[in-house]
Amino acid sequence: MKQASRFEVIAARCWNLLNEGKPFTPIFVVGTFLLFHLSDLASPLFWQQALLGLILLAPIIAIFVSYDFPLFLRNYLWLPFIAYLMIWENVNVALLFTAVGLYFFFTVFFWGTLYYHLRIGTDWLNFTRFWKLVLKNSDSTSGNAQEQLPKFLLLLTFWELFVTDFPQGGALVSYGWFVVALVVFSWILHHYLFDWKPVEHLPFTNNAAENNEPLTKKVVMIVVDGMRKERFQEANTPFLDSLRNNGTEYTQMETVYPARTVVCFSSMMTGTYPKEHGIKSNMVWKLGVNTETIFDSLRKINKKGRLLGIAHLIDSMGDDVDAITAVMDKDEADRNIIERAKHIMLNEDPDFINIQLIGTDQIGHSRGVLYDDYIEKIEEADRLIEEFVSFLDENGQMEDTTILICADHGQADGIGGHGHLDEGERFVPFFLYGNAIEQGKKVEDRHSLISTAPTIAYLLGAPYPSHSRGPVLLEAVKERMNTEYETKVNRISSGI
Repeated sequence: MKQASRFEVIAARCWNLLNEGKPFTPIFVVGTFLLFHLSDLASPLFWQQALLGLILLAPIIAIFVSYDFPLFLRNYLWLPFIAYLMIWENVNVALLFTAVGLYFFFTVFFWGTLYYHLRIGTDWLNFTRFWKLVLKNSDSTSGNAQEQLPKFLLLLTFWELFVTDFPQGGALVSYGWFVVALVVFSWILHHYLFDWKPVEHLPFTNNAAENNEPLTKKVVMIVVDGMRKERFQEANTPFLDSLRNNGTEYTQMETVYPARTVVCFSSMMTGTYPKEHGIKSNMVWKLGVNTETIFDSLRKINKKGRLLGIAHLIDSMGDDVDAITAVMDKDEADRNIIERAKHIMLNEDPDFINIQLIGTDQIGHSRGVLYDDYIEKIEEADRLIEEFVSFLDENGQMEDTTILICADHGQADGIGGHGHLDEGERFVPFFLYGNAIEQGKKVEDRHSLISTAPTIAYLLGAPYPSHSRGPVLLEAVKERMNTEYETKVNRISSGI
């Protein structure tokens, strides 16, 4: 299978500037404004007014970058625009229509049709569905029309006002009070109405002493990226159902906020939260996590771990990632990933491997999660996972191996939205299977994906990553093994 090239890694980072909602807003505003004023670009006076206007606009841009306005909070973004219309009234209708037209051209035709056709082979008529997905989308990307429209309309309107009638005296004071009011308004919304973030587990991992004797030889973790829990339950997945029913399932496993792929993988592999490991969106400004990962923990005991995934993951976990190309037909992606995983297991034989299947997530983003296309990809993942496990068994690599199946996040309506923790993305499938794992057990208590790294460390006899906060998922470990290990710890501590 083709690995991700250096060019693809850089291209993925550049694409995130347009894909992630926060950097997209100012980029789109600047691009649209300059295109609209194309005939004025030769005028030094225009550039002087435009740059001064942009400086005045900077505080509002900073507010929109600082605050998320997630889910229903985005509806309040129209109030500042309405306030502008009531106070200043000066509106260039042609500019606003141009901006709306360019926005839907970018999202529906360039992104939803051309980009997805070239990247994963979607049909040239994908725009006939994609426009509906953009209007429904609730996540933190540029494809969230309900969030992006009021933001860029307000910014463009103010900028045009500054260029045509630069504020002075009382007008400048009025604008200053508008900015202050917007700051207060944003703070109040997020302080009093934004109450659905997952509760964080503050202590470091402390529900089990570090285990220096492995309970399993290998851990094979397969993340079906973007697999929405309720849609998984609707799909025909006999092999995954068998693992789930004969292992231990966590029925209330919660992802992290924001539920973006690189953020979630970083949290799973470090055992802590974005504010600590430093990866807060798919747009990674500073490469590498700030804390130890499970791969660092395994190196301490001379064991090897690998993460097989798309180029984005290199940004957070560097050389521990075997990056695969994400530029492939949607019907070949997961097949090629599984073939690469077989190659790694045969030639490198890692003690821990984390495999990211991307087909389900790709279809969710390009075709939506409430259609048959999405279910079909989940069912394809089931068949490929069964094939991979059979391959391991045939090659003697399933003896005393623990399998962990999960999703990094679910997906909401629209273009497979995830990030703001809509109910469709918040809770994810999560179950373990193997000789060390309790059979036929369901854990109903709420848990977090940050428990992934410490649990893998516990199973493989490695120390916890330095900032691991997630409790070890002891409910899944067979009681006999837990008892034997705790007895050894007590004997050691007692000097016996």
